[in-house]
Amino acid sequence: MDWTACDRARGALLGLAVGDALGAPAENMRPSEIRRRWGRIEGFVTDNPAGTDDTEYAIFSGLLLARHGSALTVAHVEKAWHHWIADLDEGPFRGAGFSERGTLENLRRGLAAPITAQHRHAWSDGLAIRAAPFGVFAAGSPREAARLVAVDGCVSHDGEGIYGGQAVAAGVAAAMAGAGPAGVIGAALSAVPLDSWTSRSMRRAVVAAERAGTDPLGRERTVRSAVVVGGYPWTDLAPEAVGLAFGAFAAARGDFRTSVLTAVNMGRDADTTAAVAGALAGAMSGATAIPPDWAAAIGPVRGSCLPSMRGYHVLDIADLLTPYDDTEAPS
Repeated sequence: MDWTACDRARGALLGLAVGDALGAPAENMRPSEIRRRWGRIEGFVTDNPAGTDDTEYAIFSGLLLARHGSALTVAHVEKAWHHWIADLDEGPFRGAGFSERGTLENLRRGLAAPITAQHRHAWSDGLAIRAAPFGVFAAGSPREAARLVAVDGCVSHDGEGIYGGQAVAAGVAAAMAGAGPAGVIGAALSAVPLDSWTSRSMRRAVVAAERAGTDPLGRERTVRSAVVVGGYPWTDLAPEAVGLAFGAFAAARGDFRTSVLTAVNMGRDADTTAAVAGALAGAMSGATAIPPDWAAAIGPVRGSCLPSMRGYHVLDIADLLTPYDDTEAPS
């Protein structure tokens, strides 16, 4: 594995964590609420930024993938859910999405996959948030990334929830191989059914992004209005969140800072949309494209959602998924 691929891997997972931490304070907020509180968010708005379940679940899937690779099976995933999450004393289980809660309830009742995914939120963006490691591992092979993330996802998701994860994994895999914004978006769209809600949402977002101007507020309004279903109560809907993330990435032409901030300032499930946009942009341009002060703010996860993940850093996961010879790194 050459140094460039390692830098892209680190960019993908560090970009995910940065986007998550930037977007967390704006989660479930409307753009008008964001503007009233902070103006336009241009960086961290808390003194001690941290990721949410998005980063912790990405680490969870990254560790699982590092262990099993392309031989990953549903049985491996189900066993990991039991070992690292479901069979532990839950304690204050904060920050998990409804899809994860429904999955854990089914696992604790003794159900097996794919029945574990038969809950009311199988369409959530809970798989999309942990999809980037699959694109890192399957760099240059969007089809394999989409296949593997679906294996992971069938324990917790179905239908549109699976498609959202596949779009993200495929897009990251293409970016890891040097694809530009159009190639990344094309790979993501090719990974999901053309007639799916996820595909329609992504295409609407990308078309809107292409006609959006350079004004940040106008750009965000254009993309958001093309995707968000007015009055819908759930902000973690996979077709919406993934559509907004790809719209932000497209509007920014893949620029890391602009991609992430566009996603954050559109509100809704802002930590997830910014995490996905950050993973795509980070994989495309590498960790060196992430503002140094943003990157430096990311430490090991705190285990606020998954206590078993406490102490892991996303960069460690990136390195596990892309081993390389240190002598290849630039001096």
